[in-house]
Amino acid sequence: MLEALTLVVPCYNEAKRFDAAKFSEALARFPGLQLLLVNDGSSDATASVIEAFASISAGRVRTLSLAQNRGKAEAVRRGLQAAMDGGAAWVGFWDADLATPLGALTEFSAAASRHDGARALIGSRVRLLGREIDRNPVRHLLGRIFATAASVTLDLPVYDTQCGAKIFLADETLRGALQEPFGSRWIFDVELLQRLDAGWLRTTGRRATAYLVEVPLLAWQDVKGSSVRVGDFVRAGAELAVIRSRRSR
Repeated sequence: MLEALTLVVPCYNEAKRFDAAKFSEALARFPGLQLLLVNDGSSDATASVIEAFASISAGRVRTLSLAQNRGKAEAVRRGLQAAMDGGAAWVGFWDADLATPLGALTEFSAAASRHDGARALIGSRVRLLGREIDRNPVRHLLGRIFATAASVTLDLPVYDTQCGAKIFLADETLRGALQEPFGSRWIFDVELLQRLDAGWLRTTGRRATAYLVEVPLLAWQDVKGSSVRVGDFVRAGAELAVIRSRRSR
């Protein structure tokens, strides 16, 4: 298991679907795991729900509350910074709807063991026989088109930039990549990878291909109630163009 791992879970109006039982199961299964639940200015009872859960966690669950809704990108950025300040050796973020089951941490840990020197592990939703990757067909098609465009933009052979399960080594390169708010609201994952790639190249002379490992997931499920819509892919394309422009400069 990845030692001293803190997962940031951004929560916006999750009061009705926050699955405390599944998070509790993960805490029992992975002794080195801690959670940081970020309430992103929710208008429902999310704050009280996650605070109640944290109160019975024996200190392994903390909460962070943003006064106003800032969006997933800022909630994740602030959460990762707080996790690093708390002394975590590894930090990451995970979608509150658990589209990626927390059991996938076993696969992430195995990948870290296999790849000495890995500094970033990202979930990858590869549809293969024997795996349970349940994605809406239209969103899957649009996602594959976007993933190809993102790979070209980053000049990195990344299969899936948008899976909501990612883990990073808590080092100074990551801290530098989180210093400024993301310019992208919808595809901050791509912007974060671009910042890390630039940081590694600057400090070690090596690009992200030396440190980034994709972890093919055994299971992933489109969860009903997801806030992502087809129109978001259009906005994501515009943001991708901005990232490409910045990278070229």
